[in-house]
Amino acid sequence: MAPSMKVEDLVAIDVHTHAEVSSRGHSSLDDDLHDASSAYFKVEGKRKPTLQETAAYYRERNMAAVIFTVDAESATGTPPVPNEEVAEAAAANADVLIPFASVDPFRGRAGVRQARRLVEEYGVKGFKFHPSIQGFFPNDRAVAYGLYEVIEETGAIALFHTGQTGIGAGVPGGGGIRLKYSNPLHVDDVAADFPHLKIILAHPSFPWQDEALAVATHKPGVHIDLSGWSPKYFPPQLVQYANTLLKDKVLFGSDFPVLTPDRWLADFGKLTIKEEVRPKILKENAARLLGLATPRGA
Repeated sequence: MAPSMKVEDLVAIDVHTHAEVSSRGHSSLDDDLHDASSAYFKVEGKRKPTLQETAAYYRERNMAAVIFTVDAESATGTPPVPNEEVAEAAAANADVLIPFASVDPFRGRAGVRQARRLVEEYGVKGFKFHPSIQGFFPNDRAVAYGLYEVIEETGAIALFHTGQTGIGAGVPGGGGIRLKYSNPLHVDDVAADFPHLKIILAHPSFPWQDEALAVATHKPGVHIDLSGWSPKYFPPQLVQYANTLLKDKVLFGSDFPVLTPDRWLADFGKLTIKEEVRPKILKENAARLLGLATPRGA
């Protein structure tokens, strides 16, 4: 029987990590996009850890990690790491891994049924959307709203990539990936139409950081994760809001394996963040959002 998570003993909860390879060695990105993104992020060491290796990595650091694949098969032709495999690995490593899933919005009604099954049968806690890679506007009612209905109904979380992406960077034509889909203002419509949906805007949202801050301050269910960037590059307004208006809605995320929590935390330690806010960002906000524990003082 897998050990249970002891939230009170964790150093941090990383809300943004990727399952990039299946147990059969299948990758969720084709070689060109994978190699280009590795160059963009200046990845050091092993880029494709297995799910078990990821669990061991976070266990060594006394951290928990939200982990997911990205299902963009309609746009890329490449099938994702199976959601079921990710969820089963998380169940086997429940002391450190928290399962999210990803369902291509273009799967239609079949995708909606899949999302419900993943929550009800596999214990999935949320769903990752990458509008630029999946090729859809988050506020496209015909494409995505059926999925949001299930996510909201089941109490799961919708996590959206926002801003520029390292996937496709440096490839001719960006690998066909269009940045316009990942403006966080498109998610503002989703937050308005699904007022009880828990939402995370992933990454500092370059070049739309102010839009992301506006959405997160205006819509109660919207949070921001800080993954994909070293904290030393955070724009000043993001740091200001994290310290003040959004201190209960900003979350630690690394983007492992392209950016390690070791590097992120080392740079975060040098950031001008109030001491009473640091534990909120590193663990308490995520624990509350994920329903893992009640943060101190709440």
